[in-house]
Amino acid sequence: MNEHPNTADLYDERGEELESISLQFLDLGGRSNFSGPVRTIRCLEDNALVKTVLGSPGEGAVLVIDGQGSLRTALMGDMIAENAVANGWAGVVINGAVRDRVAISGLPLGVKALGSNPRKSSKTGAGEADVELVIDGVRVRPGVMIYCDPDGILVER
Repeated sequence: MNEHPNTADLYDERGEELESISLQFLDLGGRSNFSGPVRTIRCLEDNALVKTVLGSPGEGAVLVIDGQGSLRTALMGDMIAENAVANGWAGVVINGAVRDRVAISGLPLGVKALGSNPRKSSKTGAGEADVELVIDGVRVRPGVMIYCDPDGILVER
């Protein structure tokens, strides 16, 4: 099996061990196939925690950010994304928006988000890290594997 298995093949092989997030995320990073152990953040229109976590060693993990689907502000821009690459993160999945799409598309980072907005988010540090999330009815727990490609997102149960 290659490093980043195709999600359709993976689902065919493992079926009930995996859950599929059906929200239609956009592929915005330079890598469309990425996977790794999950780290999580829950925040709303505030990206201070995102900046802190992606500024720490990622060790091949995928940061899943539940921005509660808000597209009113961007939770990640090119500078934070560059920091994620420098710190060894495999990717970021954002239930929310990014900005600097063109720059992010050129980085060796998997990025899935609902859309983009040039407006900055606040930076008070509100939010929680390493908590269980529920996105589109799918439980996303720190430490489980997540698999992303152009077909979608699979999360270990």
